[in-house]
Amino acid sequence: MNSFWDFIVWLFWFYVVIACIWVFITVIVDIFRDHSLNGWAKALWVLFLVFVPFLAAFIYLIARGQGMAERNAARVAQSQAASADYIRSVAGSSSSSAAAEIEKGKQLLDSGAITQAEFDALKSKALQSA
Repeated sequence: MNSFWDFIVWLFWFYVVIACIWVFITVIVDIFRDHSLNGWAKALWVLFLVFVPFLAAFIYLIARGQGMAERNAARVAQSQAASADYIRSVAGSSSSSAAAEIEKGKQLLDSGAITQAEFDALKSKALQSA
């Protein structure tokens, strides 16, 4: 029967294994996302990680860790900027779409396709949705 301390030791080693896998995946992802490395350098790093994983991961983190952080921060900033641009474009388009709806309604009114009452209803609906 396993004791409580056996469970604690098992939990510790499980944590260590998960942490190592996380570090290896992070290093491999960074190798392939780094545009300053050419194909041969990427291949050598991956081979190094396959044959001597712990040593390669430690060397990579020491030698290129600062660049990893900078590339990650740049990706996050780029993602936030793209998200902000998208939100601005969507938020700005609601008032312009209301104006476009009113303009289309005015054209329909001028062509005689709808009545003044229908145009007023379209206009109020477009203004309410904006």
